[in-house]
Amino acid sequence: MMMMNQMGVPAPLKLELPLTRYSTAAATPRFMRMRCALNSDDSPMPVPPMTVSITGATGFIGRRLVQKLLSDDHKVCVLTRSASKAASVFPASTYPGVTIAQEGDWEACVKASSAVVNLAGMPISTRWSPEIKREIKQSRINVTSKVVKYINNAQKADVRPSVFVSATAIGYYGTSEIHSFDESSPSGNDYLAEVCREWEARAREVNQEDVRLVLLRIGVVLGKDGGALAKMIPLFMMFAGGPLGTGRQWFSWIHLDDIVNLIYESIANPAYKGVINGTAPNPVRLSELCERLGQVVGRPSWLPVPEFALKAVLGEGASVVLEGQKVLPKKAKELGFSYTYPYVDGALKAIARDL
Repeated sequence: MMMMNQMGVPAPLKLELPLTRYSTAAATPRFMRMRCALNSDDSPMPVPPMTVSITGATGFIGRRLVQKLLSDDHKVCVLTRSASKAASVFPASTYPGVTIAQEGDWEACVKASSAVVNLAGMPISTRWSPEIKREIKQSRINVTSKVVKYINNAQKADVRPSVFVSATAIGYYGTSEIHSFDESSPSGNDYLAEVCREWEARAREVNQEDVRLVLLRIGVVLGKDGGALAKMIPLFMMFAGGPLGTGRQWFSWIHLDDIVNLIYESIANPAYKGVINGTAPNPVRLSELCERLGQVVGRPSWLPVPEFALKAVLGEGASVVLEGQKVLPKKAKELGFSYTYPYVDGALKAIARDL
């Protein structure tokens, strides 16, 4: 049975909750503005130990975030609807710092956490039927509403979260081949913009007098084990890679390591607040991405995928790859966030080394 460990302070408050095969919890002290400051000799001070509850922890971003938190000696509570799936991703023998909580135990884990990160949501790269479109929206809104309710219910307790990092997406801005967008730009008027507005509205219902809210509008995440590249690389290796549609659509990307570091910094640094675009500072046209990827994997980018073929496979969902937006991370740059991969060449080369 996986136990939520304490945070290394004397006499922690104990929290009782019903036990399941997968979940128990112990309360931890409130997370108090745990910023990576500098000490007298200008070396970074470590972030004090914390417990972080995460939805979507078994996903592409979530798995890497859990690994980073554990590597820095923090504890993680995985909020899941499938304890068996979560246990297969995070086996107790390998992840002793992880608690797996089924839905009935979410509230207890949230109340006992220093911070909460919300990454849950049904993937959008699929054919959009009316039922799928409803599920895309509801999967985000329902989980966000539930987590916000648990955070707000915890505000009278001695132990409660002080920061809520909720993922959203750059789809908020709509699409354009000629305009660029930053955190001050208005929302678009298409389906994904509508989803993002409602998603963010539910997150904003958290009690912001006591809880610092960070809304991360995340771009296309690049990594070898998931996201767009996991589907594109096999095509290139078969000499079938190429731009989708015209190739002129903007591709606002971010490397997996950088988005995980941005989430981590959003948890730890009290200067991070409000909307922050989770994209690299140098977006590219999709044709350039495909050309660079072809060069990195040693395969030509010569066979464009026609628009009609994508629409035949994905229907309305083809808009995710046929239309794009140029999104700039103005807020992250102002906050001094340091990108490991500011340019797509470096990001792709790093990914290719692991193939």
